[in-house]
Amino acid sequence: MAIGKRGLGRRGFLKGAAAGAAGMVAPPVAAAAQAPASSGVALDPTRPDAYHTDRPGADFMVDVLKALDFEYVAANPGSSFRGLHESIVNYGGNQTPELLTCCHEESSVSMAHGYAKVAGRPMLVMAHGTVGLQHASMAVYNAFADRVPVYVILGNILDATWRRGDVEWAHAVQDAAAMARDYIKWDDTPVSLPHFAESAMRAYRIATTPPYGPVVLTVDAVLQEEPIPQADKGRLRIPKLARSTPPAADEGAIAELARMLVAAENPRIITGRPARTPEGLARLVELAELLQAPVQDMRFPMRMNFPNRHPLKLAAGAPVSGCDVILGLEHPEFHLNLNAMTPVNRLGMDARPLFSPGAKIATINASELITKSNYQEFGRYVEADLAIAADTEATLPALIEACRRLITPERKRAIEQRGAKTAEATRQAWEQGLEQAAWGWDASPISTARLSAEIWNQIKDEDWALVSDVSFINNWPHRMWDFTKHHQFIGWSGAYGIGYGIGAAVGAALAHRAHGRLGINVQCDGDLNYAPAALWTAAHHRIPLLTVMHNNRAYHQERMYITDVAAKVNRDVTRAGIGNDLTDPNIDYASLAKAYGVHGIGPVENPNDLGPALKRAIDVVKRGEPALVDVVTQGR
Repeated sequence: MAIGKRGLGRRGFLKGAAAGAAGMVAPPVAAAAQAPASSGVALDPTRPDAYHTDRPGADFMVDVLKALDFEYVAANPGSSFRGLHESIVNYGGNQTPELLTCCHEESSVSMAHGYAKVAGRPMLVMAHGTVGLQHASMAVYNAFADRVPVYVILGNILDATWRRGDVEWAHAVQDAAAMARDYIKWDDTPVSLPHFAESAMRAYRIATTPPYGPVVLTVDAVLQEEPIPQADKGRLRIPKLARSTPPAADEGAIAELARMLVAAENPRIITGRPARTPEGLARLVELAELLQAPVQDMRFPMRMNFPNRHPLKLAAGAPVSGCDVILGLEHPEFHLNLNAMTPVNRLGMDARPLFSPGAKIATINASELITKSNYQEFGRYVEADLAIAADTEATLPALIEACRRLITPERKRAIEQRGAKTAEATRQAWEQGLEQAAWGWDASPISTARLSAEIWNQIKDEDWALVSDVSFINNWPHRMWDFTKHHQFIGWSGAYGIGYGIGAAVGAALAHRAHGRLGINVQCDGDLNYAPAALWTAAHHRIPLLTVMHNNRAYHQERMYITDVAAKVNRDVTRAGIGNDLTDPNIDYASLAKAYGVHGIGPVENPNDLGPALKRAIDVVKRGEPALVDVVTQGR
């Protein structure tokens, strides 16, 4: 039997095998010779107990997913979604969505997390039964805390009479999404194909309506694999995706906030994640320039909200004393910018206000629309004078126009004078930061400032994008690189869930690949050890990504905590490495990368060798392949 250029499809194989074997087997027993014509199934003559069908339910599910225009589906293979898996690669042609092979469900979701923050739309994830969601749960929580849309399809076998053997019993569940329901926006368990079509559309709409968040559809294996019911064939249709407009503030709240901002003598804007898109960044710049109001990110930037070299951009630690109006935008830790907390190495806990008495506090935060009770990712309560529960990006255009109408020529002159003072203070802080970067320039292990400077020297003339967090390297890239575009930084994990870094970097680099951008991942060593096999996914799918190891050979933040606690109780601080250090033996990350098919360089310990090593790695990435440079670094 000839096989064409495109290969033999599953249905052609089954039919051909049945015909070819018909003369070699005894006739099946009469009772099983022919399935009812209305069932849509036919008995395979080679196996009296096996049936095949030309139209399983999963085929229709793929039609629905194609209507949602998913570009990719990330999955670690599992039997509870095997029907959907097979329909995606055969019936759907492995296009829109294309299957991404992952080695762990946590990496699948982390990839979708990073991808969505660059692409501006969700990636589909498939996970298997109880154990699949258990593996993925930390990454799902990261996405929830980071307000990122991730779309999860979870396989299950609800009907006990369909479970074949102990594995399917152990991996089945009555309420599959229950373990994650406290940190997802919505879930459903469709019981029919028309139900699946409607719920698929609803889930997409909910996930992509601000505040964004993960959603879960539990899709039964029986519904996937069995033939489309005869009763459904005439009523199957794909609903239109109706998108919701983001929730914007009402006119009264906007007018009141505009009056506060225009009348202020020393306003301050503090951001968390207000810029969902490039348009959000542009609107925030427009508002700041209109008011000549300084903009300050939270301690560890969550998004690319504002150009870091803009004259109105303040350092994260800039004091708020003297400000008469402070506006927090989508900021889950706003309380920490307004109050000084007792350090870890001090006894007791206290909060001391940092803002001046009489200062007006205002907030715009859509997260209040989905705040839940169990998981406490929403931060301390802020005593705001004006609290607006709305999406910042959707609210900014009306707020800008309201402010513009209130600015008189006299007020404009005062505003411009304020801006000149801010620009000078910003320039001085920038120069001071560059001077600090020179400390320990030639030290080994390599300083995080030198690491960041050497990367910048190699990428500054490229179309680059940083696809990793910067908090564990003292935020040096934001203190010396030039961030101007929204796509150049995707922020942190959301909930500090370790294992996020490499998966999110691979997903973000995949989204950048379509635009020919150079993705840079400054990778913490402890984080990589949670899910190193994401490197293989990058190699297998030819995802160009430069990974530079921040290899301080420890879970260094925890090491600092133990040192602080030991000092507080007057004990030996030199033993803080026990249980935290990743030494004896040292881990060779270049060899680890090579084992997964990624080009590996290092370990680099001499800072003078770092620039040439980075250049060689970038040459590899420009060829369309991932590369990793292992750099032995200082703690922070």
